[in-house]
Amino acid sequence: MGRKVTIFTGQWADLSFSELAQIMSGIGYDGLEIACWGDHLDVQKAAEDSSYVEEKLEILAKNNLGVWAIGNHLAGQCVGDRYDPRLDNFAPEKYAGQPEEIRKWAVEEMKLTAVAAKNLGVEVVTGFTGSPIWKFFYSFPQTTEAMIEEGFEQIVELWNPILDVFKENGVKFALEVHPTEIAFDFYTTEKLLDKFDWRPEFGINFDPSHLIWQGMTPHLFLRDFSERIYHVHMKDAAVSLNGREGILGSHLPFGDRRRGWDFRSLCHGAVDFDEIIRELNKMNYTGPLSVEWEDSGMDRIYGAEEALRFVRNVDFDPSNLAFDDSMEK
Repeated sequence: MGRKVTIFTGQWADLSFSELAQIMSGIGYDGLEIACWGDHLDVQKAAEDSSYVEEKLEILAKNNLGVWAIGNHLAGQCVGDRYDPRLDNFAPEKYAGQPEEIRKWAVEEMKLTAVAAKNLGVEVVTGFTGSPIWKFFYSFPQTTEAMIEEGFEQIVELWNPILDVFKENGVKFALEVHPTEIAFDFYTTEKLLDKFDWRPEFGINFDPSHLIWQGMTPHLFLRDFSERIYHVHMKDAAVSLNGREGILGSHLPFGDRRRGWDFRSLCHGAVDFDEIIRELNKMNYTGPLSVEWEDSGMDRIYGAEEALRFVRNVDFDPSNLAFDDSMEK
């Protein structure tokens, strides 16, 4: 298909935007999925200051890079999450310990993100919604159906005004279906889309690494939600249960060899990317394939280089004929 291959900058925010653009251009990427943290993108400036936007676009152009999506996962998480001190790491320091102030900031930040995207010429924002009910995923103490319904309704109430701004600006929001989000698997995604009445501004950032370790088959998720796949992450994960490890991770940090599963650089895990490309071809997805590099056991430059080669190789064209046509008399 020759889809554009980009890399998500979120895991590289310790580098300046200019430095990272130069590195990824040198490796051979077509563009960046720009994260809205570090110095990579300030959404308030991008929404209000045309010279700031021009500066970012000039850096991209100088390095022969494009941008087809931006990602604001951190602010999005703060919109819908039930507060705990970890959210202080995502919000401005002046709001630390103030749940409602964090939420107000996050809502406005996501509205500004839609405007920033439009100003950059981007039509998709990837990110998280947060979840007020994630801590209820294991039903003890007992979780009632009413508690779950209330959580979904709260997300809709918080996000519909944000999505209204997305609609005004011709931009779509693509939720990365992910544990800790209110939609983390097939049924919760289906339920959330129903709750939003399938409004077109709300879709999915497909990332198979978050599905495979839950026991799901990622390409079937693509098939089921093909009309709502607005962006695709290329990321891998490996399950390594041997009778001692647990699938929930045992409160061990990513990269600990005792974990029952972990993220892996592309082609080093269990995701079947051949099936994913076949499904993307079938649904005529022409957007970018965005590498999200997360592998605590591998040098990230090596991983970025190898991942690009892998994606270029696996992104094959669909056939324009039936292989048995030539067998006819």
